Amino acid sequence: MVFQSARIPRPLEISSATRTLPPTRNSYGIHDNGGFMGIQIHFDRFHDRIKLCREDSSYSRARELDDSIKKDISTAFRKARHPLASDFIRGSFSTHTGIVPISGVHDIDRGLVLDTRSAPKNPVLPKKKALAVLESRGLSNARIKRHCITAYDASENIHIDLAIYQGFSGMYKLAKGKKYSNARNRKWSRDDPDGLVDWINDDSDYGSERKEVLAQFRRLVRYLKRWRDVQFDEERAARIPSIGLTIMVKDQLRWSFGAGGHRQDLRALRKTVEAILNSRHFGGVSRGLITLELCLPTRPWDVVFGKPWIAGEYLYRRLLHLRRGLAEAEGLIDERHQCMILNKFFGSDFKAPTTMNLIPVR
Repeated sequence: MVFQSARIPRPLEISSATRTLPPTRNSYGIHDNGGFMGIQIHFDRFHDRIKLCREDSSYSRARELDDSIKKDISTAFRKARHPLASDFIRGSFSTHTGIVPISGVHDIDRGLVLDTRSAPKNPVLPKKKALAVLESRGLSNARIKRHCITAYDASENIHIDLAIYQGFSGMYKLAKGKKYSNARNRKWSRDDPDGLVDWINDDSDYGSERKEVLAQFRRLVRYLKRWRDVQFDEERAARIPSIGLTIMVKDQLRWSFGAGGHRQDLRALRKTVEAILNSRHFGGVSRGLITLELCLPTRPWDVVFGKPWIAGEYLYRRLLHLRRGLAEAEGLIDERHQCMILNKFFGSDFKAPTTMNLIPVR
């Protein structure tokens, strides 16, 4: 069964019956304080351990490499008479959802934009120029993929992912084509990376508590990304792209705050996972397996999961397991036992206290 993006419902087209409306704290927040402050401290500490920002010292080598590569490519493009007009950060840093990689491999994800007036008709030409720059620096596995150029710096353990565009914000065209693609298989294709970032970062549906809700959304995304990295082997984790998790959380977010605005990430995560499991994304069956139907909410509206019957089946089963674990932790009466359960799902960075602290059952 092959899914075409035009036939898959888009997150922006959710009916009012399933959308989280109206966007007020009373819609999703739980105005009770008891029980959640203790475990929230451990979620906060967990978040601090896994959170990664581009300005962090642990990312300094990747940041320096990123800046250096951009400078060299800019020089090469200028010599080729199609200079860069602008550039931008792509990926999790643009949505403030970056996490420390448990593999130790940092990512560089950048978009390079050519001026439309000087961009070559053949979109593969600037990709070859960028490839030559990466190869000249001795980077390994440098190659041109259909949507980007990738390479790996083995000495620094850094993966590089570059995409080339022409145009300007809202009217970008992405250079598509592999190194030896003929004219029929290469093109400048309409794309909206800024629109995608704006959709993810939008807080207009969150009412007067928008800043707090947006911050909780970003924490939930980080939790699920780390959960994926812990629970799946490398091959299967690669089939669950971060953008897919981010879109599903954004689409089905159920935030939770107690009296006085106290964060309740455990409850918010459990309710959001439940909403994802009950959403239309896991609605189909193909080859006897549960399918996962999700596409980008902005142009080009591509399908996010390449083999929806494979990713859907094992992601659904693992999310069910996670939901049960979150519910169990939410009902326990001491932080230590709660953390021991959560540690099994989120890994060693979710640490359990050495002493027991009794809290009310919710």
